[in-house]
This record gives sequence, C-alpha cells and structure tokens, in this order.
Amino acid sequence: ELTRDPRFRKRSLVCAFEGADAAGKGGSIRRLVAALDARDYQIVPIAAPTEEERAQPYLWRFWRHIPRQGRAAIFDRSWYGRVLVERVEGSCSEADWQRAYAEINDFEHELREAGAVVVKFWLQTSRDEQLKRFKEREKIEFKRFKITEEDWRNRDKWDAYQAAVCDMVERTSTGSAPWTLVEANDKNFARVKILRTVCERLEAALKGREKD
Repeated sequence: ELTRDPRFRKRSLVCAFEGADAAGKGGSIRRLVAALDARDYQIVPIAAPTEEERAQPYLWRFWRHIPRQGRAAIFDRSWYGRVLVERVEGSCSEADWQRAYAEINDFEHELREAGAVVVKFWLQTSRDEQLKRFKEREKIEFKRFKITEEDWRNRDKWDAYQAAVCDMVERTSTGSAPWTLVEANDKNFARVKILRTVCERLEAALKGREKD
C-alpha cells in the first residue's frame, strides 16, 4: 500500500540485504516482495564482479540498478562486499576497503538526496544455528544446491567476518541510512522485523519526517 501511495512517485526504495551465510536473506526478500507489484521492483543478486565490472569504478555496477522514482530495488548482497568478503578474502588492497567506507557513505547520501529511502539489513545467526542450517541443507535434496564448499570455507573465517561486520556497522550506519540488525535465529521473527522496518521507514519518508 505504501508503494502505491501517490507520494511514493517522488520517492524510491533501495533495500540492501547482507548477513551471515544461511541467515535467511533469500526467504526474507521473498516475503518482502510478495505484496509488491512485479512491475515496480527489481531484485538484484550480487555475485563476484565480471571482467567488465572490474574495469569500472567500484560502485558503477550498483549505480546501474538504482531504481527510478516510484520503483524499488532489492539487493541480495550489495556494495558492502568490498568491506566484507573482499576485505576478509584479500581480493582487494587494504587501501581499497578502507577508502570504501567513505565512498559508500557518499553513495548512500546521494541516493537520499535524490529521494531514495535506503534500508539496510544485517541478518545474524549464532554459529550453532548456522551449523544446524548447513547440515539441514546437505540432508534435504531440494535445499542441497544452497550449500557449497565456499560456505564451509567462509565458516572457518567466522571471527574475521564478525570483526569486519562490526567495523562496517560502526562506520556506515548514518542518520539517513542506518543499519538494522536482525536477530535471525528465528526466521519468522526476522521476517516480521524486516517487513515492519521497511514499512516504518517508508511511512516516515512519506509523512515528511525524513529529509525531502
């Protein structure tokens, strides 16, 4: 209903989903878009950059998918890969990921100045819950495609990823684009919190409590 409000024609919605492996990002995104008109949103899955994307400035491949006014874009992983996976895996230099904090804050500020409502989620499970979900994916045939050797390898770097997450939240949670930390051990709780957060942020924007 909020995205069909006439006032949303001068706004757009940009949601970024990040989280631990098996934290429930995909399921949460499906619930979020279930009530949206399929013509008004795009889901953008982010994987390793292509050769073309590597030849461009880092944020170029994300700018390409920013929605026009009256539309929504939901990023399944996002521009935060530089300060998370690229940092931990060493696939960029320290200077690159250190510089990225300021670049990302400027990027999100520009989105807000253009009327976008930027909503960012970090979904966090406990280490034990993640292990339970990994084993479940291995046992259930239709879920087996979700678990890879890379997931197990990332799990071995749990502490490094948690340190990166803490730095990310501390340095990129701003007044206009704050992080929402989602307790994801309980999938239903997580999904309701995400839906409620998006509604509250949109309501605030449409009522003018966020900067025009």
